[in-house]
Amino acid sequence: MQEDVDVVIVGSRCAGSAAAIALARRGRSVVALDSASFPSDTLSTHLFFPPHWAELERLGARDPVLALDPPLHTRAGLGAPGVEVVGSYSAYDGLNYGACVRRPGLDLALVETAREAGAEVRERVRATELVRTPSGRVTGVRYTGRDGARGSINARLVIGADGRRSTVARLVGTTEHHHWPNQRMMAYAYYEDTHGDERNLAMQWRQDDELVTVFPCDGGQLVALLMSPARRAGEFRTDAEAAFDATVDSIAPFAKRLSGCTRVSRIYTSVSHPSYFRHSHGPGWALAGDAGHFKDPVTAQGIRDALRFGRLLGEAVAPYLDDESALETALAAWEDDRDRQCLPMYQWANNLGRDDSVSPIEDVAYRWFAARDGATELLDVFSRKRQATEVFTPARLVRWVAAAAHDPRVDRRALARTLRRDIGREARRMVEARMFWHRRARSRRQVFGP
Repeated sequence: MQEDVDVVIVGSRCAGSAAAIALARRGRSVVALDSASFPSDTLSTHLFFPPHWAELERLGARDPVLALDPPLHTRAGLGAPGVEVVGSYSAYDGLNYGACVRRPGLDLALVETAREAGAEVRERVRATELVRTPSGRVTGVRYTGRDGARGSINARLVIGADGRRSTVARLVGTTEHHHWPNQRMMAYAYYEDTHGDERNLAMQWRQDDELVTVFPCDGGQLVALLMSPARRAGEFRTDAEAAFDATVDSIAPFAKRLSGCTRVSRIYTSVSHPSYFRHSHGPGWALAGDAGHFKDPVTAQGIRDALRFGRLLGEAVAPYLDDESALETALAAWEDDRDRQCLPMYQWANNLGRDDSVSPIEDVAYRWFAARDGATELLDVFSRKRQATEVFTPARLVRWVAAAAHDPRVDRRALARTLRRDIGREARRMVEARMFWHRRARSRRQVFGP
């Protein structure tokens, strides 16, 4: 079977559905393919901040997601030994709450919203090949259904929204121009939540080199998420339950929050999830969501970026699908915008995802923010209202270093080593930011030629 549409999208979860909604609402014919059926699960932190809700609102999916009855996180906090920084979100587009929504319900709500907008979403169908012209321009896909049916779809644009192991990215031969190997693994499980008075609070704690979180979610449950150093992967492979429970027991506020709660799922793990930017457009194709860019999940930004830049991709290309030259210009501008918006958070996430222990400088910073009710300022970084460099300023760093130096419990040599390490990291971050566009241009030439 052969068909003709304006756009075919490979992958129908967050980025794919968002692009399909935007295109269909602008009168374009869209077919989205997904090898999964819905509802179904996928590995994900699935934590929301206010901008996540704002993106769902723009897509017309906020009400269907709210109908899943997730507890709204009106407060959130960060903790270290002996101190917690807890507060509320500032408003983002009038929304001042977060949430945690399990992926089966979330993704189904997005797929149904795409269908209501006029897109066709086909489940249990896998894209296997790209259709190309003799010049190499992508003009469609070939697919196989789980029932054995085969066919091809011709399109003016093929969007790969098929995740980190993107088939479309592999077939077009695009390359990563930035790459960061993760230093923390991820392990999480669902618990029946018996702490009704804490279901409006999302918390993260750090102790030694461990980073753990609790996110109350829909279905009367919570997600307990560990982001342990990746070197512990062997423990989890050998006995995930024992490694998970030992970590819970070792962190007192985490264990207290989970006390009386019963684990109701298996333990989900991810050991290798490196961060990257891939060159994300070419003749007749584009990559949305994790297919084109992935950042360390420690900052829980993937869903927001998938929704936002999937939607913006659909909006950007819809007027130009009948003009190949104008379409290429629109795709290039979309990728430039995505990268400018995402690079600062990518770098901050990579830094937070290091397997460091809590340093004396960080300990002072936690206490400084706690004494000033500074949680909202920190949460603004997660909400993309401020960049990390606007909150963690050189002047504040000097103040925190001075306070740590005057603390008789702090080893001065260890403090000096930490300071040299952090200054070196900041210098490398600045160099990376300056070199970003040069390295991206080199990757682009590998796709388009000189």
